Amino acid sequence: MLKALSGGTFSRDLTASIVVFLVAMPLCMGIAVASGVPPEKGLITGIIGGIIVGLLAGSPLQVSGPAAGLAVIVFEIVREQGLSALGPILILAGAIQVVAGLLRVGGWFRAISPAVVHGMLAGIGVLIVVGQFHVLFDDKPLSSGLANLVAMPGQIFGLSNQDAATAFAIGLVTIGGMLGWEKIRPASMKLLPGALVGVVLATLVAFLFSLPVARVVVPESIVAAVTLPGEGLLQQLMNPTIITTAVAIAFIASAETLLSAAAVDRMHNGVRTNYNRELSAQGVGNLLCGVAGALPMTGVIVRSSANVQAGAKTRLSAIMHGFWILGFVALLPWLLREIPMAALAGILVVTGVRLVSLDHAKHLLHRYGPLPVVVWAATLIMVVATDLLTGVLVGIGLSLLELLPHARRLKLGMDDEQRGDTHELALHGTATFLTLPKLSAKLEAVPAERPVILNVERLLHIDHTCAEMVREWMDRRRGAGTSVELSGAAGRLRNLAA
Repeated sequence: MLKALSGGTFSRDLTASIVVFLVAMPLCMGIAVASGVPPEKGLITGIIGGIIVGLLAGSPLQVSGPAAGLAVIVFEIVREQGLSALGPILILAGAIQVVAGLLRVGGWFRAISPAVVHGMLAGIGVLIVVGQFHVLFDDKPLSSGLANLVAMPGQIFGLSNQDAATAFAIGLVTIGGMLGWEKIRPASMKLLPGALVGVVLATLVAFLFSLPVARVVVPESIVAAVTLPGEGLLQQLMNPTIITTAVAIAFIASAETLLSAAAVDRMHNGVRTNYNRELSAQGVGNLLCGVAGALPMTGVIVRSSANVQAGAKTRLSAIMHGFWILGFVALLPWLLREIPMAALAGILVVTGVRLVSLDHAKHLLHRYGPLPVVVWAATLIMVVATDLLTGVLVGIGLSLLELLPHARRLKLGMDDEQRGDTHELALHGTATFLTLPKLSAKLEAVPAERPVILNVERLLHIDHTCAEMVREWMDRRRGAGTSVELSGAAGRLRNLAA
């Protein structure tokens, strides 16, 4: 960190931190609203994710904060167990993540099928859209995704209510401003986020015309938003329901964080993520969020990609963005209270739609056949129809079907050989998600400056999870200017040779 302050990267990190702050502010509040908690709870998570997790992180350019991926499960917790249960759940979930990082199981989360993860995110996207659609009318979401979906036509036909129609118009102004800016913004202002433009535009319209719409409610002091655990904390931590929910949050938050970190690594050529350190850092962050009574956090791809695109070089940008949020909330709470709730809902509707990535399903079908697409679709449907954890478990269960034809030969062998300046790695056996951590560690250990031959002539089978990881590794090596040759490729591996 001292190196970042004294080196030539400080100005880049400072600029990037401001961009990330502008992206994070509306998202922190919007995700809190989608989670069924006051907006300031999301801001506290953003502050902790920036300052504390930024200091400890194992991923140099990933930004942590409240995630849309957990909004649905938090909404269910608050509805069924009350807001007071969220603190103990996060304390326990954070502790689980810290221990998991110390036990070096971070790499195993990368073995979760991309089809499951993207199916989970798509299901979450659907739930966010159908839930926040009602907030666009200054109404409250119903108890389930299916109930929200069924009630959507009623909101449209009920627009005879003038105040609801006004709120809906504000939401449309936000969405229009956000999408319009992203389409027409000049190159010199490409780092100004569309979400901020949409919120500012809607807030100005509501303020100038004194529109009767619901607005964000935040306390005078951010300290007042901190809710410390009550006297019955130990008893709550022993509650089986609390324990089960904490395990679910720890699992889902860890998977989303580490997959986001892998995506961020593909965006730059700097230091790679230390997955175990990142997992423990997230655990510390979630534990502190539990103590403060805030929202859970993960590494988040929207803020992280903004960080990379803005030219960040070190963890200092994420840390400074946390201080910007703290300063803004401490000095300008009156400004936050002018933001219409429908404006935040508009941002989340766009965010939810973007989580439903049909392009990823097409990619899976084109490269790996119908089974991964079935896993993706089943995960999506089960998340919407039941709950997040059930959807993920169904997806993981279906992904095991890919192992059945190879159940008797699941071992993977790896042989190294030096041929002059070239490093050859020969794979033989079967590469599945069960051997992904071992294969990933071996690939990352190959010297960065040497040309590589990856010999897969004796590889009997590779599942789509391992194939995606190998593809990303090859893209990263080639992007850094190192030659990578795939020898003996057949079947789905032939696509990777291109």
